[in-house]
Amino acid sequence: MSKIAVETARLPLLLHELRLPAIARLWSQFAERADTESWPAARFLSALAELELAERGQRRIARNLAEAHLLPGKTLDNFDFSVVPMLSKARVMALAAGDSWLGQATNLLLFGPPGSGKSHVAAAIGRALVENGYRVLFMRTTDLVQKLQQARQALQLEAAIVKLDKYHLLVLDDLSYVHKDHAETSVLFELIGARYERRSMLITANQPFADWNRTFPDQAMLMAAIDRLVHHAIIFELNVESFRRRSALGQRNRATATSTKKAEEPVS
Repeated sequence: MSKIAVETARLPLLLHELRLPAIARLWSQFAERADTESWPAARFLSALAELELAERGQRRIARNLAEAHLLPGKTLDNFDFSVVPMLSKARVMALAAGDSWLGQATNLLLFGPPGSGKSHVAAAIGRALVENGYRVLFMRTTDLVQKLQQARQALQLEAAIVKLDKYHLLVLDDLSYVHKDHAETSVLFELIGARYERRSMLITANQPFADWNRTFPDQAMLMAAIDRLVHHAIIFELNVESFRRRSALGQRNRATATSTKKAEEPVS
């Protein structure tokens, strides 16, 4: 066996050891093209490096999407902005790019009645951010609060909050459903304080700030939490009728119209 043949046989092992799976899989195809088109060595090497980087980016996005626990099927493409006129599509699309507001630890606050599309928008923004290279975690507020309470009981609350720092955006869905209990709201307050001016949060809530005393029983804690959240914040109020209610009414009306039409048809 020639020296070239030996080196060629060893190459897959070397690429595997270097953890370059994309190059290991496709280098021979690129080598044939490079030989045919007389590529300089620098161009051949550059093409392989770009291929590996592109695939690493795709794998990273796939991992981050799985880790984000976003609501399935909720994207900006399938959100009907026409029924939420107070929500600017252009502004939401700009936020979905990330950039400056995440770098400035700005918060997003979405208020509106149940079914107004808050969770859809939150999950869709989170998905777009992950696809743009950011790390996001989407959780129901009650679930996260329970995890933080368990960490406190294990004397690991600080470590649990620090662990959340790896996420550029922490989405707390349905904050209004947190129980009016000091143990729950105190860990939530500590989380808000820890991320203040350091990392961004996106919070959805059914009630405006005036009704947050249902969640934070301590008035001083309530005012401090609101102050930290709104100091650097973008606020959207989705004051529209429930999507789910409109959909149910539409289905009922269509069913009624169909039944009426059939009843009016002449009997043959």
